[in-house]
Amino acid sequence: MLKFYFNGSPNPTKVALYLEESGLPFEPVAVDTRKGEQFTPAYLKINPNAKVPAIDDSGTIVFDSNAILLYLAEKTGKFLPAATVRGETLSWLMFIATGLGPYSGQAVHFKHFSPKDQDYAHNRYQFEGHRHYQILDDHLAGKRYMVGDSYSIVDMALWGWARMAAFVLGEDAPAKYPNVKRLVDEISARPAAARAIALKDKFTFKAEMDDEARGNMFKHMTTKVA
Repeated sequence: MLKFYFNGSPNPTKVALYLEESGLPFEPVAVDTRKGEQFTPAYLKINPNAKVPAIDDSGTIVFDSNAILLYLAEKTGKFLPAATVRGETLSWLMFIATGLGPYSGQAVHFKHFSPKDQDYAHNRYQFEGHRHYQILDDHLAGKRYMVGDSYSIVDMALWGWARMAAFVLGEDAPAKYPNVKRLVDEISARPAAARAIALKDKFTFKAEMDDEARGNMFKHMTTKVA
């Protein structure tokens, strides 16, 4: 059975959504990143980058959420846009993988977790976060879905981070990007989305962002670079 290494953060949640939507049987394996479980030798064999999510599909290892979505869609044939829009599919998947996700993650870090004297970094990542959301909102104007005429892995990839827009960019962010909000709300209303979000509740994850958690989540704070 497919093993799904995860926690409740945005990138694993988008993969959980695909697994719930597709009906693929899977074994969830909790990785508590605040406790440092991503650095165990056993997990580093799964993902040398020490991040979640990852999957082990009967010996085939795949990590990075967007790579997993594409792998699973090609494996099952479900929620994969038509071959005629392959280029567009890859372009928007990579836009989310290399733009929306990383900039959102950095925006969250400098908004909520970094020392409070980091104005330059905070402003940069907030600006880039908003810029990426504006591109997505403009793209979705007059469109129901990101690519083609049906719900796909590209929409799932977007949903993983975009459902957290208020946490990333501030409480007024969803209202600024109504086309993104409309798609996020539609996906969030799906039963599979509720199950994907609730998956973490079957396990006990460390909730406190204490010194141990900060040391495991933000190793640059305790490691000097020559």
